[in-house]
Amino acid sequence: MQLEKFYYDNKVVKWFAYATILWGTVGMLAGLLAAIQIYLPAANFNLAPTTFGRVRPLHTNAVIFAFVGNGIFMGVYYSLQRLCKARMYSDLLSKIHFWGWQLIIVAAAITLLAGYTTGKEYAELEWPIDIAITLVWVVFGINMFGTILKRRESHLYVAIWFYIGTWVTVAMLHIVNSFEIPVSFMKSYSWYAGVQDALVQWWYGHNAVAFFLTTPYLGIMYYFLPKAANRPVYSYRLSIIHFWALIFIYIWAGPHHLLYTALPDWAQSLGTVFSIMLIAPSWGGMLNGLFTLRGAWDKVREDPILKFMVVAITCYGMATFEGPMLSLKNVNAISHFTDWTIAHVHVGALGWNGFLTFGVLYWIIPKIFNTQLHSRKLATTHFWFGTLGIILYAVPLYWAGFEQAMMWKSFGEEGNLKFQFMETVTSILPMYMLRSLGGLLYLTGVFIMIYNIWKTVAKSKLVANEAAEAAPLPKVIETHGKQHWHRWIERRPIQLLVFSLVAVAIGGILELVPTFLIKSNVPTITSVKPYTPLELQGRDIYIREGCYTCHSQMIRPFRDEVERYGEYSKAGEFVYDHPFQWGSKRTGPDLARIGGKYNNSWHFMHMLNPRNTSDKSIMPNYPWLFNDDLDQSVTRAKIQAMQTLGVPYEKGFENVANEDLNRQANEIANNLRNDKRVKDLVAVTEDVDIDMKSIEKKEIIALIAYLQRVGTDIKKPEKQLAENR
Repeated sequence: MQLEKFYYDNKVVKWFAYATILWGTVGMLAGLLAAIQIYLPAANFNLAPTTFGRVRPLHTNAVIFAFVGNGIFMGVYYSLQRLCKARMYSDLLSKIHFWGWQLIIVAAAITLLAGYTTGKEYAELEWPIDIAITLVWVVFGINMFGTILKRRESHLYVAIWFYIGTWVTVAMLHIVNSFEIPVSFMKSYSWYAGVQDALVQWWYGHNAVAFFLTTPYLGIMYYFLPKAANRPVYSYRLSIIHFWALIFIYIWAGPHHLLYTALPDWAQSLGTVFSIMLIAPSWGGMLNGLFTLRGAWDKVREDPILKFMVVAITCYGMATFEGPMLSLKNVNAISHFTDWTIAHVHVGALGWNGFLTFGVLYWIIPKIFNTQLHSRKLATTHFWFGTLGIILYAVPLYWAGFEQAMMWKSFGEEGNLKFQFMETVTSILPMYMLRSLGGLLYLTGVFIMIYNIWKTVAKSKLVANEAAEAAPLPKVIETHGKQHWHRWIERRPIQLLVFSLVAVAIGGILELVPTFLIKSNVPTITSVKPYTPLELQGRDIYIREGCYTCHSQMIRPFRDEVERYGEYSKAGEFVYDHPFQWGSKRTGPDLARIGGKYNNSWHFMHMLNPRNTSDKSIMPNYPWLFNDDLDQSVTRAKIQAMQTLGVPYEKGFENVANEDLNRQANEIANNLRNDKRVKDLVAVTEDVDIDMKSIEKKEIIALIAYLQRVGTDIKKPEKQLAENR
């Protein structure tokens, strides 16, 4: 049979490789800044764009979608062409994909720092960017499937299974979670509310980890590890079990992020059961990777690329054991809301995603430039800096997490809480400092890699179009002898796509739909009323400033939490919350019952400078809230959007919403003007110019209104009165 000549496109691989390095550096720098801000409030710089609440979403989005995202595309575009023995389907689509994704990243960075956010973790980007992500993802899918369909290989290699499963599942997750109603060009409200929004969000959030940070990287592992080790994959059958079991089970595990919350018990139990089951396929994949290196361990000791890959796979195994363990209710009762979870996430992010990306970069760059790596010693140095960085990052946070949990739950001999919340914060500040040192070491390794790759590229020239040849795929694929049953689907990419969609859709449908259709899952509470226009505006400011990154609004039914914060949270409290604000980390105390706990002047002083009310606070200042006018032009649109979502405002209320807003704002402003503590504070404040004559127009008034409302709908009046006194 005559061979066909063709050329691999290495130019697009180079683009994605460079973007991976660039955005990885940016994302990690943002992470280092956020790590420092936690123990050094001055590092927030008293500027809105640089506060922790805005930097933290920038960091997570940059690392997940910019660094790892570009790393995925780099690995897919390099490996897919060679596995299919075909050039990418369309050079034009490759360019659109690359530049479209980079523009999305830039838009995300600008908007997040400007405070445009949906307030949903890992899905903070507003609706125009969500649409752009969908379009670019479709372009990627067309380019990928077009390449697969014109392939010259009959069977689809295991890496391609994971690429296909990733594409279809991410599309499903993004579309379902991004249902929102636009209010303005860069403002929207989640279509879901409260319990339902929480379930959809963590169905998405957990599976963003599963199908963006895991499955595509498993595909990359299955291609690049055997290549680097020059060994075949250990077990074909184990690969099959790994793929199908993983994608089917993973999709159910999201509710383990919501244990002991107001989520229905049956959903929590489903999440726990499937999380435990995840150990089997996850460790099957880890063992398949490590056993691939049988007979090659001498090479591992010498080759820095394999060192990175071995540690990456080991971290994958550690993270995928710890994840199911954290989904056990007795463990989750300790770990949730603590830094234990942060340590767990970063073992996966720094070890699995980071190290595998570095190994692939060290493999790909010399290949597409047809040269040798500048320095294997520098790559090994990078490896040790990174490894030490991971250890110094994770171990202090594990310690901090255990200490937080023990101090939160400690009671004295008289039955009272032993520690104030601030004591639990100050006691772990040394761990936070060590964590930032670990991050600095890890980032230092990245800079070593940048130098090494720069020197490698400088001495050579890109092979933009790499020549190759292969026999064309016959119209009828002949089989000889007995074939494994899975070979049938491996020859049919469309069927593989459909079966993958079915496998992931089953869990999503059975988990989400009952929560929407069965009313008993979210029982209503008659005393819970919609937010007033001023409170709604204040809630949007709360979300804009990223307050949910440090504060939860979910009191779990534990003795210590009820004693510390008040009555545990009920599902019916959140029926008007678009989006929900339950949070996932308590750097600050829970705010589910903050309403009425302090008077207006306390909140005023606290937001101006938290050290005014607690001298050891690590919270940033928010001076711009005292100077920026509240935008009342959007009040009508916000009320109309809420009415569309089913919030029972009276008909025509949108027309008088600003009148209601101004009435409530004047009440709060007058209360502040008559408070001696506020007068004294304003008189001595020099770095912020506060005009108390027009304070009712400022954003701080709306935020105070919201904070004074939170959790009061089901508070007992006498208890609230006592707290006010």
